[in-house]
Amino acid sequence: MSSWQLTRVIAGAFILLSLALGVQGSPLFQSGYWLWFTAFVGLNLLQSGMTRWCLMERMLRGLGLRASAD
Repeated sequence: MSSWQLTRVIAGAFILLSLALGVQGSPLFQSGYWLWFTAFVGLNLLQSGMTRWCLMERMLRGLGLRASAD
């Protein structure tokens, strides 16, 4: 798996997890503050789409993951 693919998997998992934790009636924490984390991840995705720079992808490349699936 390449760094850009893993970045999207991580972002999707963060969004789904924070939404699940933020829903009222959730067995864990049930705090609306988790939705701020959802917004943070969404803003980072928006920023990386506009600037072509993503901190998570850069960290994954630093760990040795390849940049593309080629």
